[in-house]
Amino acid sequence: MKKPVIVGIALVFVILGVIIYSTMNLAAHSVEACMTFQRQTNCRKASGTTVDFATRTAIQNACATIASGVTDSIACEQSQPAKLTIIR
Repeated sequence: MKKPVIVGIALVFVILGVIIYSTMNLAAHSVEACMTFQRQTNCRKASGTTVDFATRTAIQNACATIASGVTDSIACEQSQPAKLTIIR
C-alpha cells in the first residue's frame, strides 16, 4: 500500500476513536422531572453533561406532551417542577 492510503486509514480510525470516546461520557448526570400544567401531570427522565442541562431537558420533555403551542410551552417550562429527582 502507498503511504497516503495508510495515513488516510489511520486518520479515519483516529476520528472514529475520538467520536466514540466523546459520546461515552455525555450522560454523566440523570434527572427525572415531573411537571404539572393545566391540571395535567407528566414525568420525564433526561441525561446530560451537567445536572442543569439534564434538568432543563427533562422539564422541556415533560412539558412537550402537556402544553400546546409556544405560549403554553414557555409557561410550563418556567413553572416549578412538581417533583425533581436527581438520579445520578
